[in-house]
Amino acid sequence: MSTTATPIASVAIKTPRQQFLEAYEREHATTMRVLRAYPPDKVDLQPHPKCKTARELAWIFVTERGLGKAGLANAFASGVGGSGSPPVPQKWDDVLSALEAAHVDFRNAFESYTDEQLFEPIKFFGAPRTLVDYPRIDFAWFLLMDQIHHRGQMSIYLRMADAKVPSIYGPTADEPWM
Repeated sequence: MSTTATPIASVAIKTPRQQFLEAYEREHATTMRVLRAYPPDKVDLQPHPKCKTARELAWIFVTERGLGKAGLANAFASGVGGSGSPPVPQKWDDVLSALEAAHVDFRNAFESYTDEQLFEPIKFFGAPRTLVDYPRIDFAWFLLMDQIHHRGQMSIYLRMADAKVPSIYGPTADEPWM
């Protein structure tokens, strides 16, 4: 038995900024794949009276990017925040186009902060009517995780609309890997 250790290939260490941006782009691509799979003629699907329509649910992806940009700028420190949400477009393609634009806008806002500024605290809601401190980078991750949560909801709407559910983190009944 040999006792010689095999050298491990060197791995470039990624900064927290790089890690977030890579995940942000990867998750956005997956979200767009889910939204593009949704049938535009079923955007008014509302599984329950307390649920949003599919179109309204998809619009959350857009409004959260604006909320995120405001949050990064610490606009919630006064307890006010953004200026409200623009109305939901009627056409599905307009929702998707708005999301693509909002995605770039948030990314540009995120990239405008230095590595040091990404660790500075900003205020955001941690409970009803309660502002708490978040490091900017943690706030960005919070928004990304919320996007993933809403994408999961959207995948259920896809199934209810009798559409094909694309692969998200692995195979689906509609996109088996084997």
